[in-house]
Amino acid sequence: MTRPINKRFDQLTEALQHPNFGRPSGKGNEVGFHIFDYDPKDEWLVRDHVQWIKDRFSLPVKEFDLWEVTIDILKSKGFLEKSFEIEKRDGSERVYAAIKSTLRLATKEDLIRKYVRDHIQPDDIVFITGVGRVYPLVRAHTVLNNLQGVLEKNTLVMFYPGTYNGGTLQLFNTLLDDNYYRAFQIVER
Repeated sequence: MTRPINKRFDQLTEALQHPNFGRPSGKGNEVGFHIFDYDPKDEWLVRDHVQWIKDRFSLPVKEFDLWEVTIDILKSKGFLEKSFEIEKRDGSERVYAAIKSTLRLATKEDLIRKYVRDHIQPDDIVFITGVGRVYPLVRAHTVLNNLQGVLEKNTLVMFYPGTYNGGTLQLFNTLLDDNYYRAFQIVER
């Protein structure tokens, strides 16, 4: 049975404030990636709680809303308005492909990876939000895989509207995203 979201928020807050949070742990000093999965119907509650954490505690949290990051990158490349024209002319599938190409996803030149790298300090706790908003342009497992080399000294918490069972991401509790085995579920459901 799934626990109420407010109880999970309490546990999340406790975990973030624990003195050992963010320190490498386990046999292989695994990467400090965590996923807070939640029922998509709780999206607004999660957004409010993320803001509450940032406002209330003196934690060095840096939030990256993937939708906002994508928009910022497209604007900086002069591609946002052009993408609207492509969609009108050629349809959604064509604009998705063009945006993915512009973002250089899953390459060494991945612009989301570069954006995060350029906006963090070594001790920041990185919150990744907007996973559902940016789908299908950007996929959670792609972001997690690409940030591993960038966030070696940082802890990441991805707020995921769906289910993570320690190996599989299921967006909106229905769409299989892909396998990802290197993150820990920060609070059990």
